[in-house]
Amino acid sequence: MSGASESTLGQPVTLRSLIPAVFLPATLYGFGQGAAAPLIALTARELGASLFVSGLVVTLLGFGQILGNLPAGRLVGVIGERSALLAATGLAVLAAIGCALAPNLWLLGLAVLLAGSANSVWNLARQTYLTEVVPLRLRARAMSTLGGVVRIGAFAGPLVGAGALLLGSRGGYWVQVVAVAVAGTIILVLPDVDRHSRARNGGRVRPLRMFRDHRRLFATLGTSALFVGAIRASRQAVVPLWGNHLGLDPAVISLIFGLSGALDMLLFYPAGRVMDLYGRRFVAVPSMLVLGLSYLLLPLTDGAVGLLAVAALMGIGNGLGSGIMMTLGADMAPPNARPAFLSAWRLCVDTGASLGPLLIGVGSVVSLAASVASMGVVGLLASAGLGRWIVEPDRADPEPPTPPQRAT
Repeated sequence: MSGASESTLGQPVTLRSLIPAVFLPATLYGFGQGAAAPLIALTARELGASLFVSGLVVTLLGFGQILGNLPAGRLVGVIGERSALLAATGLAVLAAIGCALAPNLWLLGLAVLLAGSANSVWNLARQTYLTEVVPLRLRARAMSTLGGVVRIGAFAGPLVGAGALLLGSRGGYWVQVVAVAVAGTIILVLPDVDRHSRARNGGRVRPLRMFRDHRRLFATLGTSALFVGAIRASRQAVVPLWGNHLGLDPAVISLIFGLSGALDMLLFYPAGRVMDLYGRRFVAVPSMLVLGLSYLLLPLTDGAVGLLAVAALMGIGNGLGSGIMMTLGADMAPPNARPAFLSAWRLCVDTGASLGPLLIGVGSVVSLAASVASMGVVGLLASAGLGRWIVEPDRADPEPPTPPQRAT
């Protein structure tokens, strides 16, 4: 199979050809996530949890994703992308039903944990599939579009989820059930990567082996990826927290956050195009630099206008980096062990994404301004690390570059 340039049906792969079977299901999956995510803390409170415990229940979603990354790499490598997607769809539907019907906190927590694990399998399978079938000249655009459509779905999901609350306080979960089920139905028409390709891609390679075989890569670029995950995820916490610190009305804070998210979504395709035409550094370094500077500027704001300006800058910085982590992972993944490598790579990013908001929350006990500014330093470190360690792919070579050899 010429997986780098043609589909399994022998037709050249274009971004348009990926819409029905890849981007549309991803949008629906993100839509379902967006409809349900705001309800998790509210459901926990409904079941008698304190504010602290409710926050812990919410963090189980990210924890489940971290726990699921390495098993996801094993699963995708053994049964293939399409089968793994269908399995993740079934698990996500069961998790959403569990959240909707949970009679106590323990079952709610278990359902949220399963939802995170389903997300890890889904995300890895999508990334592995695109790495296989999309030609190198379109890879960054494909990855940034995948990230963009998920964000669009997650942005629109809460709007419909809010309307579904007319059906009850857990109506958003049923929106997720329907959206994910429809996404899974569409995936049934997705052509699978053939078995020859799966064997070539190391279905039996253990993901943990990737950390050993490519430890120099993970100690350098992998650390930068962890920083990227931390600063990108933290923006979801720092804007509401700083708005609350300034005494702004919750409706104003929500509007500011929404406008920041809209700017983020608008930039996904330009970001991918720049990466494909000029290289990964032209997007990765400015993205983290803008994000880092915006965190440093945030403590200097003293009103709604200032917060809006900095939040807009955050949205631009985050949007500039749309798909960058998936693209870098695809570039560096060895052809004989792509699912295993990508699962290890995603573990770095997702660990950072879980630690970032946690560090903001812990640091805010002492000083919110200091914790926000420290995250700005993390962004500058991420920018420097990406600029130093990114290996640009050879566009004359259809395969990704071989990662640095294991350290001696």
